[in-house]
Amino acid sequence: MPQPRPDPDADLTATVETPRRTEARHPAANGLDTLPGAVVLGHILAQQQAALAAVAPAIPDIDHAATLVADALRTGHRLVYAGAGSSALMANADGLELHGTYGIDPGRILLLMAGGLPVDARMPGDTEDDDAEGTHAAQAIRPGDTVVAVTASGRTPYPVAVARAARARGARVIAVANNPGAPIFALADVAICLATPPEVIAGSTRMGAGTAQKACLNMISTLAGIRLGQVHDGMMVGLIADNDKLRDRAERMVTAIADVSPEVARAALAQAGGVVKPAILVALGEDVDSAVAMLKDADGNLRAALARIERAGG
Repeated sequence: MPQPRPDPDADLTATVETPRRTEARHPAANGLDTLPGAVVLGHILAQQQAALAAVAPAIPDIDHAATLVADALRTGHRLVYAGAGSSALMANADGLELHGTYGIDPGRILLLMAGGLPVDARMPGDTEDDDAEGTHAAQAIRPGDTVVAVTASGRTPYPVAVARAARARGARVIAVANNPGAPIFALADVAICLATPPEVIAGSTRMGAGTAQKACLNMISTLAGIRLGQVHDGMMVGLIADNDKLRDRAERMVTAIADVSPEVARAALAQAGGVVKPAILVALGEDVDSAVAMLKDADGNLRAALARIERAGG
């Protein structure tokens, strides 16, 4: 559902405080600490399921966000994640997976987290209020980049400052928040509202809000990967096969898509340096140079390259 967007030049930190879902108390919270463990867990699970249900109304906006992400990466720009606390952890978990899953150059992914990425179990809370640091961190953002700013409340100073500065620097901004009418939506090209219910532990947005955020981010990056041609029939043909599990997966993908034996698939992968998409074309009879050129002509889209082989053979 489109979110109302107030004046983007307004002082968001001065917005009049209004009741927020992310700080409200859950109806099941009364006496929670006196209940049997199984009952408590049932309440937690029910709230997690309700949080996931809150993602569905945002699907049109998530679709739009995936288009912005794919367009940025396709045109040589970068994908930037920004957040603080548990929202940043959700964002980082998504960004750190994109190289291995879809072969996206890690240099094209920028992770901005209030206080920096943790190196131990300490994650100070005060860093989220440092809007000056958010503005400073955003100096790394370039025109044409796409920024995904994640904040459960929608008003956390660090990601709000990153979003504001990114917008001023010519980047696109996707804002993900869990409160309707969140101030950060004023700064967004795409505003994604995940209106999750109150947390069973009031204010603990690593729970339901975080679950909805992670699902939303999974959806954005997966659809972007599909649009970049890194998925074929549900298989991650852009993966980086850098361990035994992924090398086995790569072999199975070449076997299935090219309809060849595992031995032929293994040999094709060896010729293609372990890269799945050209290995599939090699398994079908192309030499490595031709396979790479065909994929380049097809903008990396394996299905388009396979169609060209089929037309040539037909």
